[in-house]
Amino acid sequence: MKRFLTYSVAVLALVACTDTSGLSKDSAKVPRGNPDAIVVVTEFADLQCPACQVAHERISAPLLEKYGAQVRLDFLHFPLRSLHRYALEAAMASECAADQGKFWEYVDLVYTEQKKLNIDQLSRWAGTLALDTALFDRCLKSEIKRETVLADYEKGKELGVSGTPTFFVNNQKVESGFDALSAAIDAIIGRGTKL
Repeated sequence: MKRFLTYSVAVLALVACTDTSGLSKDSAKVPRGNPDAIVVVTEFADLQCPACQVAHERISAPLLEKYGAQVRLDFLHFPLRSLHRYALEAAMASECAADQGKFWEYVDLVYTEQKKLNIDQLSRWAGTLALDTALFDRCLKSEIKRETVLADYEKGKELGVSGTPTFFVNNQKVESGFDALSAAIDAIIGRGTKL
């Protein structure tokens, strides 16, 4: 216990010493699709979750392909830290990438390479995307995005999210499947109004 406490204090001291100039606590991620669409699909996801990786490939991407400018896809973080060791760090890293305009590219890369996910890999992926790695590393080490990620998580808990992936269409929870989400979207487009 004493060793853990000493380690925790040392980590907190290092985080406190990280230069945060030029960094923002706020999220710079943008939705995919049409930001002004009448249909808003919100996905709560964990970047280390294998089911989320499958949903990203087989649900989210096909929905955007099918509906294009008729939908807006929002990605909210729901890191399941008790199950996935690097989920919180990966979420913070994606937010650091968003500061450089590459949120979705980073998410795509994390899901593509998910089996390789570890702390060191987060910076390597930033380099792969030609991000300013010094800025990215400073952002990640400072944990300045922690509150942003945990705010998404708390929002999910308030909405009854208990696992990932979880989808909502215009604030209504929908079964996590392409057909179910498609039916919900079609119903709204057919009415031409928001729920």
